[in-house]
Amino acid sequence: MRSKHWAATAAWVLPLFVAFPAAARQAVYFGELSGSSESPPVVSDGSGFGRVTIDFDRMTMRVEASFSDLAGNVIAAHIHCCTPTPFSGNVGVASQLPSFAGFPTGVGAGSYDHSFDMTLESSYSSTFLEDAGDDTSTAFDTLVTGLGAGRAYLNVHTTAFGSGEVRALLAPVPEPASYALMLVGLGLVGGIARRRRGRPRGDSGGAGGGPRGG
Repeated sequence: MRSKHWAATAAWVLPLFVAFPAAARQAVYFGELSGSSESPPVVSDGSGFGRVTIDFDRMTMRVEASFSDLAGNVIAAHIHCCTPTPFSGNVGVASQLPSFAGFPTGVGAGSYDHSFDMTLESSYSSTFLEDAGDDTSTAFDTLVTGLGAGRAYLNVHTTAFGSGEVRALLAPVPEPASYALMLVGLGLVGGIARRRRGRPRGDSGGAGGGPRGG
């Protein structure tokens, strides 16, 4: 039974390692868009999500977003970085201005998916780039460090809330391989527990485990 259990576990855990060959060279950050995440919070029925994928080999940043039920129409959207305190406060725009290229504006609901070449100066705000010494590599490293530390957020600005109606506090998403290792660890713990439950009381597990004569 134990061999069948491990065979079944391996059948769906191992593909997690194989299906994502580039996972070690990418990082994903995710956050839910909401008015309560703004600083200070705003009252809005708006909701959605923001996801950022960094590809270190290509030096690109993919930005995905979906939003709906905004009180106003979108006027701009950006990534801000890097707040002094993780998941708190306000800071200037790090991504391109006046808004993400092609981000839907003049609407209260929509979606977005665009990849940016982070070797280009146009992928950053002028202030963020200047603070990085006008060096795109330094700006890229600063942004990635901020994302990894929970010090960056995606903000959607609208006609109702010019400073931002919904915000996604971006946090790192564990790599698929990390999930696989966690699942294998849980399988080991479960196997040990089942083995212990199936052992007769008083059985130490060794040969001649019965009571010894005095």
